[in-house]
Amino acid sequence: MKNNLLITSLMAVAGLALQPADGQAQSRRTPFVPYSEVGLGLGTSSYYGELAGYRKPIKSTFLMMRWSAAAMYTRHFTPRLAARASFTWARIAGDDYTYNRKDLNSGIVQYVRNLHFRNDLKEFALSGIYQFVPDGRNPNYRAKLTPYITVGIAAVAHSPEARTPVGFGTSPEDTQQRWVKLQSLGTEGQGQNGVKPYSLMTLAIPVGFGVRYRLNDRFGFAGEISYRFTSTDYLDDVGGAYPDPTILKDDLARAMSDRRLEPTAARKGGDRVADLQKYFNTSDPLSTITSDPNFTTRGADGVFNDGYMTINFQVHYVLTPRIKCPPIR
Repeated sequence: MKNNLLITSLMAVAGLALQPADGQAQSRRTPFVPYSEVGLGLGTSSYYGELAGYRKPIKSTFLMMRWSAAAMYTRHFTPRLAARASFTWARIAGDDYTYNRKDLNSGIVQYVRNLHFRNDLKEFALSGIYQFVPDGRNPNYRAKLTPYITVGIAAVAHSPEARTPVGFGTSPEDTQQRWVKLQSLGTEGQGQNGVKPYSLMTLAIPVGFGVRYRLNDRFGFAGEISYRFTSTDYLDDVGGAYPDPTILKDDLARAMSDRRLEPTAARKGGDRVADLQKYFNTSDPLSTITSDPNFTTRGADGVFNDGYMTINFQVHYVLTPRIKCPPIR
């Protein structure tokens, strides 16, 4: 009887000792189950280009920050790798007056230029995602918290706009400032003398970094910063020289092309004359502007094309299969 009890006890102890190892082996043998999720995001957008320079990234990011919204579908193929299809709608904006009025010593050329714009971007992107923390030792469990990087390619539809000058036109409706589309006006002579208009479609390369948090087996959150390198210098309608005004199509095109001599800020309507009088130390600064060759530059031949960045906060919903998050220890 004692021998039977001893043998039974030893078998039970051996079974308990072997059970975790067997469970771990079973976990390692379990294949990763790909899964999908959908998400919505809201956040901000910032523009970089001739009207918000790359040399002052903090100022360009926050001074005229606008909104963005996104919808996405993500497929996770491995514990670390995923692919995402997304649609983003973002507004970007820039304004020479707002950007330079508090620092005329370094921004007088842009302040005199007096251009501005807004542009609603519609972006469709395909991106790859790499998670730094994989989905757990058992691939069927998703990581609770993981940073990730993403890179992809996108097609972007855009159409820059600006406000007409104060009192422009003769009819009552024209005398009120209104937003007009700029590409069709050919503000730098596009469409004349064989110069092609710039395209309202552009390619972009989105590069981003984010952090994902799994709330439960269905819902999760993410925060992501993504910058877009674009193939155009005309998100802001500014890229070249002032054209000969006689070749422009009409009075509206001429008015929107060259706004240096407007006494008010083109977008906000604030008075510029007092600032210019103080800077140039003259009672007639507009005459100084017309005779000074330093103020004949419209667009800059820079190293980078126009670009934009979004900061996005997302909510994700996991589709099938239902995958559990590991408990927090």
